[in-house]
Amino acid sequence: MIAKRERGKMERRLVASLTHACEQAKLLLPGFCWLTHRVDYQRFPESLVVTWIFDTHPNLANALKGDARRCIVDLTAEALAEAGLDVGDVSRHLDFDSEEAFQREHGGDWQRRLRSKPTRH
Repeated sequence: MIAKRERGKMERRLVASLTHACEQAKLLLPGFCWLTHRVDYQRFPESLVVTWIFDTHPNLANALKGDARRCIVDLTAEALAEAGLDVGDVSRHLDFDSEEAFQREHGGDWQRRLRSKPTRH
């Protein structure tokens, strides 16, 4: 568990480092749109999940293969290291989604969609 005062500092570091990773990914990964994170600070850092959002399911499927997936893992690992986090196997903290699926399944409400996805245990 992380103290309340430290949560704000950690959140700012995470946002800054993940924003940097996001900007890099936009240049490297076809169809990548944005990323976000969610965490339960009562179970930090094991509950941390970074969700990578692509425009379409085909672009998402391509990103989950070979070099593109390695790029995602590496960018996430670098971002978490910049934020001062060591989570071990970064791939256990990744989630993926697409704007296309979001529109079809949740009709414009990203908050509801993300809330429906559990954090890690």
